[in-house]
Amino acid sequence: MSIPSYPSIAIISPALAGANNGNWHTARRWARCLAPHARVRIELDWAGADDAMMIALHARRSAPSIARFAAVYPQRPLVLALTGTDLYRDIRSDAQAQRSLDLATRLVVLQAEGLREFPPVHAAKAMVVYQSARTLRPGRRSRRHFDLALVGHMRAEKDPLTALRALRLLPADLPVRLFHVGSALDPALAAEVAHLGARDSRYHWIGTLPQAATRQMIKRCHLLLLPSLMEGGANVLIEAVTSGVPVLGSDIAGNRGMLGADYPGWFAPGDAEGLAALISRVATDAGYYASLSRRCAEQVSLFSPARECAAVRSLLAMTGL
Repeated sequence: MSIPSYPSIAIISPALAGANNGNWHTARRWARCLAPHARVRIELDWAGADDAMMIALHARRSAPSIARFAAVYPQRPLVLALTGTDLYRDIRSDAQAQRSLDLATRLVVLQAEGLREFPPVHAAKAMVVYQSARTLRPGRRSRRHFDLALVGHMRAEKDPLTALRALRLLPADLPVRLFHVGSALDPALAAEVAHLGARDSRYHWIGTLPQAATRQMIKRCHLLLLPSLMEGGANVLIEAVTSGVPVLGSDIAGNRGMLGADYPGWFAPGDAEGLAALISRVATDAGYYASLSRRCAEQVSLFSPARECAAVRSLLAMTGL
């Protein structure tokens, strides 16, 4: 009996396990999807191995690896998956990111509106792969409080300050609590968050948690807040929706591409007053809460692990591996 020969695939990620961020979780899930069909490595930088294919996350930060692989193996498939900062900032102005688009044989975006960011020459080789999370039963939720989850490392793009400012605008007798998971990546921003949080006893910064513990926290909350200024397709939105937790999010392309432009839980980016008004409404209006929950439940099938793996594996067939 012959042993099958599997192709070698390098997944280049700008973050590994220690970062505990979206890029790492995407790379790990995709490696697991491909493992039955290929020998897969996850690397920060391409080491020059004789790989049949490269999958690179992030057009700008993985640009050196993309350029080297394309130079050494110009006829081999090179898949580029674009992040939020890629789509909505870097490919508009950064020469390295633009070169990565040219070199890639196929482009992947993580939500439907991402396809609109490409000129025709690049759109022709682009496809959507929705990320996924296992479905969890909603957790036991507080009956005394209406609990809000905010999940994301402290970076300007995640805009945690809007959530803190909205919290301070809520009536004192509204029984809300805000639980914030994420590390203080930006010290100056973290100091601002700490300053605002110290003035409101309803704010609780948890710090960094493993992914499994973060999911357990989310499912015990009534609502996820997603105030980001820029998203390629937020993992945490999927983790909330697949746990039966509805979302209030900023009205940006990366969020709309996940739940739809007409989703009734969007607020203008940076609009703390608008977010506060929506939190007050969702905490006091059972019908509105039910409408958010229903719309999120309608999208759950998009975010199934089987669907994501099928899409990732289709890259092998598309590239002839």
